Amino acid sequence: MSENSNSRGLLKSMLLIGGAQSIKILNSIIRAKALALLVGPTGIGLLSILQNLQDMAVNLAALGIRNSGVRELASSKEDEESLSRMRRVLFAALLIQGVIAAAAIWLLRKKIAVWSFGDPSHATAVGLVGLGVFFSLIAGSQTTLLQGLRQIRDLARVTVWGAIAGTIGGLSIVWHMGQEGLVWLIVFPPLISILIALRYTRRLPMLSTSPMTFREKFHIWRPMVKLGIAFMLGAMAHLVTQLFIRSHIARELGLDSAGQFAAAWSVTFVYVGFLLNAMGADYFPRLTGVIRDYKIAAQMMNDQAQLSLVIGGPLLLLLIGTAPWLINLLYSKNFDQAATIVQWQSVGNLFKLASWSIGFSFTAAGMSGVFLFLQISFNILFFAGFWLAFPVFGLEAVGISYLFAFALHFVILNIFVRRLRYFRWQRLSVYLIASYLFLSIGLLAISSISPVSGAYVSLVGSTLAGVIGLRIVLKKLGPGGKLPNKLSHIFKTLGWPIKHD
Repeated sequence: MSENSNSRGLLKSMLLIGGAQSIKILNSIIRAKALALLVGPTGIGLLSILQNLQDMAVNLAALGIRNSGVRELASSKEDEESLSRMRRVLFAALLIQGVIAAAAIWLLRKKIAVWSFGDPSHATAVGLVGLGVFFSLIAGSQTTLLQGLRQIRDLARVTVWGAIAGTIGGLSIVWHMGQEGLVWLIVFPPLISILIALRYTRRLPMLSTSPMTFREKFHIWRPMVKLGIAFMLGAMAHLVTQLFIRSHIARELGLDSAGQFAAAWSVTFVYVGFLLNAMGADYFPRLTGVIRDYKIAAQMMNDQAQLSLVIGGPLLLLLIGTAPWLINLLYSKNFDQAATIVQWQSVGNLFKLASWSIGFSFTAAGMSGVFLFLQISFNILFFAGFWLAFPVFGLEAVGISYLFAFALHFVILNIFVRRLRYFRWQRLSVYLIASYLFLSIGLLAISSISPVSGAYVSLVGSTLAGVIGLRIVLKKLGPGGKLPNKLSHIFKTLGWPIKHD
């Protein structure tokens, strides 16, 4: 597989899912603005805790099958019988696990409400979260199937229409019911996603009708769960850390501060999640297919890291400098504390972008123990940093601890990937990582001294970085293609021609 061919495939998938994520981001912006006006920081703080509970429950109930299922489907796609059996077990498992999870949440709703909020007044909302969990698992069985079989275009459609229709339905209820209707913003989106996804999964080849015994189903389910539990525990560590931090902030500083944290977290992860989701949709099954060939896998990991940095780096620079104005635009002037958190987390997310592509190597190789260790170690570093910094820095401690946790995580991850996967960074990768870290730290310092100067510098810096990044992408793509050729001609006209290897 040539570097140009690999880069073209990765970029094509990133653009396709990225387009869908862009629409989803716009949808999130509209939703956040509407909620800020309808229910304010307190309502957003409440929704963030309910959402966190749902995320935890979905992660626990799924047993990581949605992640491991992508790997198993990608590995068995050439064997029609094996693929058919895998699909049947995937749906049945998530259906049964979803029913059990929804029932458990409803029965324990009062205890969960007391643990999360300190009183049982939100017990009904917590119980309805169980319905959202059930719908999320069923929707997950469909999107896992589309991703594992690399039906990226259909996956993008489900992402877009599910988000839009779910938000419209949920906001309509909040408009009429106020804060009590917030839980429907959790229930509606996965329900709509199920209905939309069925339209596309029905087009896939028919399932084998040969009967399966319980033992046969169990033998397919067990390896998915064995790898999936590592995904589950890793994600659970992240979600539990978030919930503890949110709850601690709510108890110590009130729901208003929890809303500030939720706003910052949402802005940071909406924009970074846009890029990571765009990359991961096709990158994970691609990497799974070549992971045993160290040379090709290393090339793919470097390509993915380079593309993520040249595309995501300018965006993060812009976030650092314009965070105060962006938060005011997306929410309201009451969310001023969220801006500082966004700035610290944006620097940390540069480490995240650099780490992301190499971290996938362990999941693609089925090295569940290493993956789990890396996930848990990051969350321990994050929570410990927050706990130590909170008495001194207050709410700002979230951003500071996030940055330092990801910096240390990046170091630890590089040690593992170098020794276990024989991976080496290419010169371009090192150059991009070092350059963006230098720029982001400098911009953070300028913004803390003079927010206006930081905004101007970020606009200029992100524009220049974007131009240079575009040139790097065009060089990696190589000659060929109508749009790349036109863009290459522009650089040539400006006296900065692109020389292809």
